[in-house]
Amino acid sequence: MTRRYWFPKHYADVMQRARVTGGFALAGAFVWLAEPSAWSLAVGLPVSLMGILLRGWAAGHLAKNEKLATSGPYAWTRNPLYLGTLIVALGLVIAAKQVSLALLFAAAFLLVYLPAIELEEQHLRQLFPEYEQYATRVPLLLPRPPVHRAEGRFRWALYKRNEEYKALVGFLAGAVWLLFKDYAL
Repeated sequence: MTRRYWFPKHYADVMQRARVTGGFALAGAFVWLAEPSAWSLAVGLPVSLMGILLRGWAAGHLAKNEKLATSGPYAWTRNPLYLGTLIVALGLVIAAKQVSLALLFAAAFLLVYLPAIELEEQHLRQLFPEYEQYATRVPLLLPRPPVHRAEGRFRWALYKRNEEYKALVGFLAGAVWLLFKDYAL
C-alpha cells in the first residue's frame, strides 16, 4: 500500500534532530515568561501530572523496536507518549498563565512533534507488518476506547529502560520553578 505522508522525510528528519534543542529553548522561554498565580498552579499542575502519569503508563508498556506496543494506553491511542507530552505542556501553560507560551508550545507541537510522529509511524510500518492493521483500529493521537482488549501489562523494567523518570524529574523541576516564582518573587 502506498501511503502519503504529511511532511517531506527530509523535513521530518531535521525536526527530529531539532527536538532536544527546541526543548531547551522552550524551557528557557517557560522560565523567563511564566507568571504563575495560586489559582493557575492549582489548575495547571494537576493537568500536567495527568500527562506525566499517562507518559509513565505508556513507557511501562513500550519495548522499543522489539514488540509492537498495543496494550495499556496503546490500545486507546497510537501515540500516548506524545499525547502525554501535550497534556503536560497544556498544564504547564495553564500554570504559567501565559498565552505566548501556549502559542510557542502549539507551534513546537505542530512543527516538531507531528513530523516526529510521522517518522515513527514510517519506522513502525517497516519494523512490524501488523502495524497497518493496528493503525486502522487505533487513532493516531486523540484516544478512543479500545475495540478489543490487548494482552500486556505494565512493567517497571520497561519504565526504567525507557528512562521515563527523566520526564518526571523535568516536570518536578518545572513545578518547583513555578511555585518558587509565584511565592518567592
